[in-house]
Amino acid sequence: VQLVESGGGLVQTGGSLRLSCAVSGFTISSYAMTWYRQAPGKERELVAAIRSAGDSTDYADSVKGRFTISRDNAKDTVSLQMNSLKPEDTAVYYCNARQRGSGRQYWGQGTQVTVSS
Repeated sequence: VQLVESGGGLVQTGGSLRLSCAVSGFTISSYAMTWYRQAPGKERELVAAIRSAGDSTDYADSVKGRFTISRDNAKDTVSLQMNSLKPEDTAVYYCNARQRGSGRQYWGQGTQVTVSS
């Protein structure tokens, strides 16, 4: 089982990045997919989540209107489009898969996003 995040990097304030999470070892169709982030010295926080069918999404207030989560169950991938980035978005971003009912969940290794002011 692997969740591999990519797309992180260094960007200036106001810029955009698109994170991707590629899953192998299981199919994501029955898993809710969530992006979390953790900044230095802070707790990990939920950024955006999408239900297994892709029919419902949820966002942290701090990213609403700027970030968009999407998924492709056929390709076992989930993405996070991040626009209008701010320095406070700087963090390691993690992909999480959680299966409702069984409680089974998996984490990726994280990808660093740094927004310079």
